[in-house]
Amino acid sequence: MKILYHHRVGSRDGQAVHVDEIVSALRALGHEVAIVAPPGFERSSFGGRSAPIELVRRNLPGVAYEVIELFYNASTYLRLRRALRKERPDVIYERYGLFLFAGVLASRRRGVPLLLEVNSPLAQERRAFGGLALSGVARRIEKYVWRGASHVLPVSNVLADMVRAAGVPAERVTVIRNGIALDRFAPADSRAAKARIGLEDKIVLGFAGFMRAWHGLDDVIDLLARPDAPRSLHLLVVGDGPARPDLMAKTARLGIQDRVTFTGLVERNAIADYVGAFDIALQPKAVAYASPLKLFEYMALGKAIVAPDQPNIREVLRRDIDALLFDPGRPADMAAMVFRLAADAALRARLGAAARATIVERRLTWRDNAERIAAIAARAAVP
Repeated sequence: MKILYHHRVGSRDGQAVHVDEIVSALRALGHEVAIVAPPGFERSSFGGRSAPIELVRRNLPGVAYEVIELFYNASTYLRLRRALRKERPDVIYERYGLFLFAGVLASRRRGVPLLLEVNSPLAQERRAFGGLALSGVARRIEKYVWRGASHVLPVSNVLADMVRAAGVPAERVTVIRNGIALDRFAPADSRAAKARIGLEDKIVLGFAGFMRAWHGLDDVIDLLARPDAPRSLHLLVVGDGPARPDLMAKTARLGIQDRVTFTGLVERNAIADYVGAFDIALQPKAVAYASPLKLFEYMALGKAIVAPDQPNIREVLRRDIDALLFDPGRPADMAAMVFRLAADAALRARLGAAARATIVERRLTWRDNAERIAAIAARAAVP
C-alpha cells in the first residue's frame, strides 16, 4: 500500500517521535510512505525548534500569528496537491494540527481517503495553556476537519468521546494509543545505570520528557522537601522545557539542590539509558485526554510507575497490578505512593515486570499500531 503521510510538526520533540515511529513501522511492514512536512523538518535535530517560526511567534500578537497559521493552508494545499499527483497514494495519513484544513480539501478534491490521527483537542488545549485569540474559528475548523476525515484515530477513549461528540460517526472512529519499540527499550541493570550518573546509593525518582508548568513536577519537588521524605530519595529529571528554570529555582529555594538532578536535553537514543536508572517512574500530572508517551517508555523498561488515577491513564495502566495510581486531587496521595514504593523493593520489581508484560499482552508497540493503521487504510482505500 502507498501512504502519503502529512504533518505540520515543526520541532523535534515527542510529536516528532510519534511521526518517526509510525512512518518507520509502516515501512517495516512493507508499505511505501511518502512524507509531506514543513520545510527543514527532516534536517532538524532532536529538541530543536524552527528558529524563524519561534521568532514570529514571540514577536507577533496572538491573532496575527493565528492568521498566519490559517494562511499556511494555501502553501500546504499546493504541496499536497503536487504530492498526490506525483505519488498517487492509496490513502492520506495526517497528524491533526490546529487551523489545518488543507488535508481535508486535498482529500476531497482528489478523491483520496484521509486517515486523521488526533492527539489532542487542540482548540481546547491551546485556549487553556497557550492562549487562543481566534477561538471560535479554531473550534469550527476542528469540527470541520474531524468530520471531513474518512476515519479518525484518537489516542485515547476520552479523546474519542470528544471526537464523536463533535459529530463524527462512531464507526469512523478507532482509538490507537501511543506505543513503544520494545527492542530499543529493554530492561537493563538499574544499578549500572545509576552508577554511570553517580546515583548508585540512591532510590531514584524519575521523570522523562518535555517540562511544562502543568506536568506537576513542582509537586514532586515539594514531596522531596517534606520532613518525612526518606533521605535516600533523589529526583532525576531527564529532558528540558520552559518549566525547567522555575523548577531549578524552587529546588534552590527549598535547599534541596543536592537531591535533584536535571540532565537537560538528552538525545532520543540515549533516553533509555537514563530512564534505566529510575527506581520509581513518575507521571505527576496528565491532561484528561492524553496518551503520554513517557508511560510506554517506563512500562517497556520495566519500571514501577506512579501516575494519576484518571480515565485516560486507566486505559493503559491497572491499579496495583502494573502501577500505583493516586488521587490527582490530593498531592499527599502521590507522596504516599512514592514512599510506599521507596520502602518496598519487591513491590517495585513486581509492578515493573507487570508493566512490561502489559505492553506485550495488549500489543502496545509501534509495529502493532502500524498494523492497525494499515488495516483501516486498506478498508478505506477500497473503492
